[in-house]
Amino acid sequence: MLIRSNLLPLFCVLSSLISTSCTVGPDFKLPEMKLTTHWKQQADVSDLALPDAWWTLFENPTLDDLMNRALLYNQDLASAEARVATARAMLGVDRAAWFPQLSMENRATYEQLSANSIGANLPAGVPLPALERDRHQAFGNLSYELDLWGKVRRSVEASKARESASVDHLTAQRLIVAAEVSRSYFQLTSLDAQEAILQETIGLRQESLSLQQSRFQGGLANEMDVARSRTELALAKNDKINIERQRGNVENALAVLCGELPSAFRLAQNRHLPTPPRLSVGVPSTLLQRRPDIRASEQAMREANANVGVAKANFYPAFSLLGNGGLESVGAEDFLEWKSRTANIGPQLSIPLFQGGRLGGNLRSAQAKHEETVAAYRKSILTALGEVENAMLDVKAYGRQREAVGAAVAASQETSKLARLRYDKGLASYFEVVDADRTVLTTRLLQAQLDGQRLTATVQLIRALGGGWK
Repeated sequence: MLIRSNLLPLFCVLSSLISTSCTVGPDFKLPEMKLTTHWKQQADVSDLALPDAWWTLFENPTLDDLMNRALLYNQDLASAEARVATARAMLGVDRAAWFPQLSMENRATYEQLSANSIGANLPAGVPLPALERDRHQAFGNLSYELDLWGKVRRSVEASKARESASVDHLTAQRLIVAAEVSRSYFQLTSLDAQEAILQETIGLRQESLSLQQSRFQGGLANEMDVARSRTELALAKNDKINIERQRGNVENALAVLCGELPSAFRLAQNRHLPTPPRLSVGVPSTLLQRRPDIRASEQAMREANANVGVAKANFYPAFSLLGNGGLESVGAEDFLEWKSRTANIGPQLSIPLFQGGRLGGNLRSAQAKHEETVAAYRKSILTALGEVENAMLDVKAYGRQREAVGAAVAASQETSKLARLRYDKGLASYFEVVDADRTVLTTRLLQAQLDGQRLTATVQLIRALGGGWK
């Protein structure tokens, strides 16, 4: 009862300090940004919300399989997941400052005292005490700093924001991987379509070369027509080799995205490109919640704002409760006896009087960092708005280009028929036929390229919108 009555004033003081504690530093608020209610570009879009697995809108089983593999085994995603785990662990470390810190300390030491030092302080004739002894100690240590000014609360607030930002970065990385897999796959399919066109062209030009050689041998064609046919055949073979090289590079890139060895990764040829789906773009303000990179920038602002509070709290006195207790004796014989007990407990007040400008420098640094994150947040919004505008412009422009090139393909094929007919009747040179056939090949290849670019632009629009959203 005596111990309790002695400690009662201390606990009363502690309770009073805790109840009157405050949190210094600015409370977080989002900076104002005036957003418009409509987009400058108006793409052909629908009102249907994007699903989380937005790639399923393309209705392509091969793409779905690639996406599943990439989301499971992509190494960039694995790194981002590890960063999330790290941030969550560090949040637990910062939260630990809310609780008393307890530790156990055990020591057994041998001491040799100096006879000259001890003897010099003793009266003449007094014998020296034992100069050799064993000291045994077992202590429990307690330390607890009261969060009077909200330093721990601000630290935990910053750590929570850091953990949330890591989750948003993971979501952003997942979106990047999904978009890159889709883009690469559509590029691969477009190259397959172009390769098929070139293979067909090579067959036709091989037949044309054989025909011109027969006509030359029969005296119906000149040697220049044969040389032109041979040249056009060689150029078509060169174009096909170039397409095969590009396809190999894209296939290897897909292997890395899926976390697999390029040497063991194979994709069968697929010449059929899906039709781009119509998307819902919403209004510009929805990007603030849909885009994970914007959310991550917001969390960086929260962290920086909380760190300003931490820097301000360092200017104020720190009040701690310190204590230890246990057993201590000289010699091991009576170490466990009741009379070997020892204890001390009491408050400690630390007041920063002069730090050489360190505290002020830390505060100015934290405030400048917060201003930096505000600027980064504003830029992330502007960048996102620009990416959506560009993506919608690309979707619309590639669609119009596809219509124009489709008409050009039909016209060039008709021109080729007429040129060959004129040549057969002796009304035109073979150069006219070659030029018309070259135009057909060029427009057909451009059509296949545009089909892939339209799909890529759609993927970019999805990425710019922040991916799937319920």
